[in-house]
Amino acid sequence: MRDSEEPAGGQSRGRILWADDEVDMLRPHLMTLRRAGYVVDPVMNGADALELLSRWSYDLMLLDERMPGLRGIEVLERVRREAPRLPVVMVTKSEEDSTLREAIGRRAEDYIVKPTSPRQVLSVVTRLLAGPELRHEFMARDFTRLYPRLAEAAAEASSWRDYANLYSQLVDWQLRLDAAREAGLAETLDSLLTEARRGYCDLVAQRYGQWVHEGGARGPPLSVDIMPRFFGPLVREDESTLIIVMDCMRLDQWRAIRPHLEDFFEIEESLYSSVLPTATPFSRNGIFTGLFADELAEVKPDWWAVGDNSPEAELFQNAVERAAGRRVKTHYERVFTRREAGTALANLGGVLSTPGATALVFGFVDLLTHGRAESRLLWEIAGDPSALRSLTTAWFERSPALDALRLAARLGVRTLVTTDHGSIHCHRPTTVFAGPDASRGLRYKIGNDIRAENPDNVYSARDADELRLPPGGLRQSYVLCREDYFFVYPTKLNEYRRRYRNSFLHGGVSLEEMVLPVALLTPR
Repeated sequence: MRDSEEPAGGQSRGRILWADDEVDMLRPHLMTLRRAGYVVDPVMNGADALELLSRWSYDLMLLDERMPGLRGIEVLERVRREAPRLPVVMVTKSEEDSTLREAIGRRAEDYIVKPTSPRQVLSVVTRLLAGPELRHEFMARDFTRLYPRLAEAAAEASSWRDYANLYSQLVDWQLRLDAAREAGLAETLDSLLTEARRGYCDLVAQRYGQWVHEGGARGPPLSVDIMPRFFGPLVREDESTLIIVMDCMRLDQWRAIRPHLEDFFEIEESLYSSVLPTATPFSRNGIFTGLFADELAEVKPDWWAVGDNSPEAELFQNAVERAAGRRVKTHYERVFTRREAGTALANLGGVLSTPGATALVFGFVDLLTHGRAESRLLWEIAGDPSALRSLTTAWFERSPALDALRLAARLGVRTLVTTDHGSIHCHRPTTVFAGPDASRGLRYKIGNDIRAENPDNVYSARDADELRLPPGGLRQSYVLCREDYFFVYPTKLNEYRRRYRNSFLHGGVSLEEMVLPVALLTPR
């Protein structure tokens, strides 16, 4: 029953079981596989194949659909129960769609139609058995070759666009190295990200005042540009349009969930910068109003720093109508709980079926980020940026946000997806001296006579106009953490260090908090 031979050179790259009643016609195929380093056991029927599977361990199975006795599909069904992880390739003369669909439905990894050449079989086998190793090898080679160019780009970056492009490449490499579990190269990438983050913070300290006052070609698109530049042009009289804001979602988290949307949407991604501080009262209000905090304080002095649902709904309507230049029917909802999600999704189909502009804010990522500091379980599960990405993806796959996006795709609704700010994994404490009037954030402080023990760790401003914040008193100062620092008080030094070191925080100046995605999703 077994007709296996040792591969050429004596070194096996894997063991293959091939079940086919025309095995005598497969000699060229068997020789090609063996020359390539595989051990192959050919059998002529499904019963013999199942017997060998019960006695030996195999790396892959080639399975003919039409054999005496058990059909290939019946054998595949048994294999999926007894060896669920074994890759199976169906090899058949049938070109009928029903056979192909059944094989795929039974979780065959691939499907080959006879007559097939030895080279075609070898190609499929190599892809399934050696593919991961080859991809890992070439990825490591590509990263090693590209690293000098990335390092040069980090050293020479001098504009927001330079840093945004560099950060975008680094994020893509983070995801690739994550998937390959390449810890050594990931450490090298982290050191490059640290260098880029430091240079970016220097740039912000030098140019931020210019960005918020001059805009245009001199600086990046900002939070206040999302409505007039990205969303407003989508709003038309005879169409429904949707904007989804994922509260506190970093660029790497967006890139991790993006593949789940590519079957439903054509995606055009851009990057923009959050305003400072990178916190809801400034960044999300900036998105929904199209106004800096100082402008909003003039228009709505009681609302500018409020994250309450009602003000955002009204401010969103005003911003949409300014961007569109006419009256527009709007709908706004925040979704932070399953109950809120149920209500929002129950109404969404009707809302999106009529012309208008709809905004949904999803708060899970923000809850996860803040909740991690309070929950030992979340602290362990989301221990680093890689784990945070994985947890975000696991949530998104079964989330009301994905349900809403699928509904939008079915209804043909163009959708803008973005986030108000990101977060950064904070490792280093820096001491701040502040009075009881100071704001409570761990990455930014606003109050009277605030002073950082080490000025190199912060971005400081005495003039509210430099940050486009509402004016304060003569003693008012503004201090934001740079890079991965977080504030500790001299009176609670050890407590804050112990509690918040390695937390994901936001409000300060970093690539992770400020350089963010804004993506146009057009239904396929």
